[in-house]
Amino acid sequence: MLAALVIAFREGLEAALIVGIVIGYLEKTGRHAEKRRAWAGVVTAVLLSVLLAVGLTLVGAELEGVAEQLFEGATMLLAVVVLTGMIFWMRLQARHLKSSLERELSVASASGQRLALFGVAFLAVFREGVETALFLTASAFAADGLGTLVGSLIGLTAAALFGWMLYASMVRLNLRLFFNLTSLLLLFFAAGLFARSVHEFQEAGLLAVLTAPAWDLNPILPQSSPLGQMLGALFGYHATPSWLELIAYAAYWVVALLGGRWWVNRRSARLTAAVAV
Repeated sequence: MLAALVIAFREGLEAALIVGIVIGYLEKTGRHAEKRRAWAGVVTAVLLSVLLAVGLTLVGAELEGVAEQLFEGATMLLAVVVLTGMIFWMRLQARHLKSSLERELSVASASGQRLALFGVAFLAVFREGVETALFLTASAFAADGLGTLVGSLIGLTAAALFGWMLYASMVRLNLRLFFNLTSLLLLFFAAGLFARSVHEFQEAGLLAVLTAPAWDLNPILPQSSPLGQMLGALFGYHATPSWLELIAYAAYWVVALLGGRWWVNRRSARLTAAVAV
């Protein structure tokens, strides 16, 4: 439940900030009549994200045996790819998110097309919704489904409330510190999910290599214990991980940290050069 709560709060707050930027820009520019289109885009994005999460969960529940293991492994892997990409995309765009979004809104409003503003608001929120739906679905496969649902509802409610307070200027939050800390947590979640996806593929017989357990920590910290279950949901703890799971976990951190840093620096240099021209 804790993992789902943190994920939902982090992603929900990102979406709330985006909604705040959209509505705030329309109010600042006097386009009050267009707020309904923006809200329609936001609501549509939220509903489709919920349907996506429910659909993925239902499909996973209907499958059995090897098909279930392959589906869960693929969902976890996709969640890892999308989440990791979005973390570094957000790090790159954080400084320019507000101005970039306002520029898109200005172009959409000036175009005179009714669906343009709807589309900007929809896509901005749907990006967060897809990421959240994938990660929470993967979290439900790896842990308790009911706990994931409760945690996600609490996290999203808290994010909506906190986002409203930020928009109303009732509180101040060091967003850079907040997103840095939660990004690190999400990277731990993603690393655990990546190792868990490898485990599912091994059980399905798709990765029948290095399957021998590296160790057995059940006598010290049983995987079925409350602490073992919590660490499993948060960080992918496995009392008897295979050697391939360990390699996958370590490889994820190497690729995420070194590859992510290289990508961000490269894209930042390109953006700086484009602005200078």
